[in-house]
Amino acid sequence: MTTRRQDLRAIVLLLMLWVLFFWRLLTPIAGDQASVTRGDFSGQFFTFASYQYDRLTAGEVPLWNPYNNSGLPFLADTQAAVFYPPRLLTIALSNLSGGWHYHALELEMAVHVLVFSLLMYLLVRRMTLKQTGSSIGALAAAIIASYGGFLSGYPVQQLAILEAAIWLPMAVLGVFEATRSPKLQWHWLVLAGVALGLSWMAGHPQTSWFLTYLITAYLAYRVASARLRWTYFAGGILLVGLITGGMAAVQLLPGFEYLAHTARVDLTYEAKGNGFPFRDVLQMLFPGELSLFSPLYMGIGGLALVLCSLWIRRRIQDSTFWLLVAFISLGLSFGANSAIFPTLYNLLPGLRFFRGQERAAYLVVNSLAILAGLTLTALIQNNLGDNHPRRAIRFTLTGMVAFAAAGIFLSSSGWLNPDSDTTLNTAVFSTGIAIGVLVILWGLIRNPRQRVWPWLFIGLLVFDLFTINMDADHSYDPVPPAEQISLTPPPVVAAAQADQEGFFRVDGFRGLTDNYGSLYQVMDMRGISPLFLDGPFQLIEPEKINPLAWELFAVRDVFTDWDALPVPSQIITTGEDRYGPVNLHRLDNPRPFAHLVYAADIIDSDAFARELLRNPDFDPRRTIILNREPGLELDGESTEPGTAEVVSFEPEQINLTVDTPTNAILSLAHPHYPNWQATIDGSPTEIIRAYGALSAIPVPTGEHEIVMTYDPISYRIGAILSLVTWAGLGILGIFWLFNSRKRDAHLE
Repeated sequence: MTTRRQDLRAIVLLLMLWVLFFWRLLTPIAGDQASVTRGDFSGQFFTFASYQYDRLTAGEVPLWNPYNNSGLPFLADTQAAVFYPPRLLTIALSNLSGGWHYHALELEMAVHVLVFSLLMYLLVRRMTLKQTGSSIGALAAAIIASYGGFLSGYPVQQLAILEAAIWLPMAVLGVFEATRSPKLQWHWLVLAGVALGLSWMAGHPQTSWFLTYLITAYLAYRVASARLRWTYFAGGILLVGLITGGMAAVQLLPGFEYLAHTARVDLTYEAKGNGFPFRDVLQMLFPGELSLFSPLYMGIGGLALVLCSLWIRRRIQDSTFWLLVAFISLGLSFGANSAIFPTLYNLLPGLRFFRGQERAAYLVVNSLAILAGLTLTALIQNNLGDNHPRRAIRFTLTGMVAFAAAGIFLSSSGWLNPDSDTTLNTAVFSTGIAIGVLVILWGLIRNPRQRVWPWLFIGLLVFDLFTINMDADHSYDPVPPAEQISLTPPPVVAAAQADQEGFFRVDGFRGLTDNYGSLYQVMDMRGISPLFLDGPFQLIEPEKINPLAWELFAVRDVFTDWDALPVPSQIITTGEDRYGPVNLHRLDNPRPFAHLVYAADIIDSDAFARELLRNPDFDPRRTIILNREPGLELDGESTEPGTAEVVSFEPEQINLTVDTPTNAILSLAHPHYPNWQATIDGSPTEIIRAYGALSAIPVPTGEHEIVMTYDPISYRIGAILSLVTWAGLGILGIFWLFNSRKRDAHLE
């Protein structure tokens, strides 16, 4: 069979497997449909993507989002992935097909898995191009990586992880091809840079950070193995870095600026050191028994191939590298439970910014999937040498069967997982699969020319992974996507939406929840985006019933299951959320969004400002706390009440009118954040930090028009760099295509 026919057969098979794995997302029959279960996918990624859709289809760049976290720089929130190309394509296709809906983002997730499987196939196929079992080995690697426990588990909810992760094979392929010949092929490193740039744009910096270190290490390893000059490594890293940084600059520059002002900067070492407990390594044999997700599960067949590679690694290209990556990453995934994390904590730049070290399973599983594909190819190629590896492999696989079988006896004693009633089933399943793998791989080793053995192995691998991960309860619900999330707000939320008297926020800890303020365009002082401005976070999050935060952030409507609040209010309506009954309270005397104050305390410490605010004798309506002198004299009180009114409110521009009989401070229930600018009657004026979190503007006596605008220079610089980079890549691509056609025509 020709190479082209082999590849076509493999691609068709991968497409069919993808359709099978996601058939309940793809079927038109409503009774058979499933949808991604509610969680971070719905509450974080769908809601933010909805806001992104609304703004972009209106021809606006969503720089700021006023609907969650009391307001946040939306573009700078990495998980928003505002300019991620596949997201832009999803939005464009949704707009053309009738509008935004939950299923659109589900399809985006599923298509990323398909792309990943094809890219992984391409990578291992190129690594084993002239070997007999190349196509089968590449197919196995693609199936393990795409449908194993990592990609089909937690990343389904954490969409940014999945979308940042899938570009690994493309990036590795660029490095591999660039270093295949004695002279570095620079154009292939462009491919690696593009893949890494797409990963950084997808919105999960930790995953992209893992990938960046992987690519750096792999390029160093390949350059050293080929004995190329070290300048090739330095130049290659510089080229990849320039392409990656230039592509993603439009998001990265605002993101770096935002990170310095978020609550994440105060995470302690203990908070960042969490990871797998050691016993979670047993996920590799007993999926679903030690935790809700089993990201280390790569199928019994995949694990068997990795064990086989230990005895023939010298006959497998780059096997030492992939084993080292898996070992170091596995150690890192244990977090502070092992010595690797504290050792690397001060050595690897960037590691101290991330929590959830178990996410290093990304590198563990993918490096082992690549190694498994290379190993299967070597077995089909009969690249074993003498009889010693055969005996060692048979002994190792027999030991794996014995270990799986031991799980049957351990489950009956409750040792494996005393809290689960499915452990015995899992142990029996794993033992059966392990026996099947032993029989098939031993048959393959003894008769490598019989084509039935490789295909039996692929079939058993698919059966194993699809049985465990397809339509898993932790990721999918048996309801159509239209019933999962409604774009029409629930009645209790619609009641708050209908309030048109003045300009106020809500407290949506209950009733609204998550980031649904962005979906229904209700200004919520709360939200679940992990990047929360530090000042507002310190005032809002410590207490779930928080009258001080209601006052400072101009909250009028409070969703809660309480029948009475500690401040005067009335219950407007009742309803339910996913936690149970909920009441909508309307406060009797909410503070307006824009409020004039005539006395100020100057405290240059946010922490001290918060302490003063918690003093029961302090009245924040009468006295404002500023971090510096306002530059005008205040009388302390006004004989006549002044007025401040919000004339118009857009996400990036707020227009106000003020009329004050004496000098005043305009206190705004708006987060203080760099790059917000203000003018009074057309002349620039400064915005002062108030209450350790909010914005204030000194206003002289008289009537004035005040305009606040958000126009971050980090976005403008980043946009220019990204436009130049993308344009350069486009020109380079056209030039390469033209030269390729010219060479083909010359050969003909």
